[in-house]
Amino acid sequence: MSTVLLVADRSSVIDRVHAVLASADVVLIDHADPETAADTAYEFGVDRVVVDQQVGAMGAMAVTRAVRSAGGSDPIPVTIILDRSADAFLAGRSGAENWVLREDSATQLRQAVLPTETVA
Repeated sequence: MSTVLLVADRSSVIDRVHAVLASADVVLIDHADPETAADTAYEFGVDRVVVDQQVGAMGAMAVTRAVRSAGGSDPIPVTIILDRSADAFLAGRSGAENWVLREDSATQLRQAVLPTETVA
């Protein structure tokens, strides 16, 4: 069982992530406030954070840095959903474990969020 914190405020992103990850083995926690995402992630003990690139006024890169900082030497892995491939460099610099483009396939999103799961 994996618990994933989804930091997003657009219904299209929330709906897509739920459709791709919905299963008996994944619990999704929706969270729209990027400023409290790191605290919420550690409070709930999630296994991974998925953050939309454009969420609130903070943005995915800042959320990723906050999650990594709050975790000390054992941060929760973060996957960023990017709007454009040009932002991959920034995603990597922010400390994200990985990222996918918004238009990537459901399989690519699932593999990025649940890398240890075998996806057919």
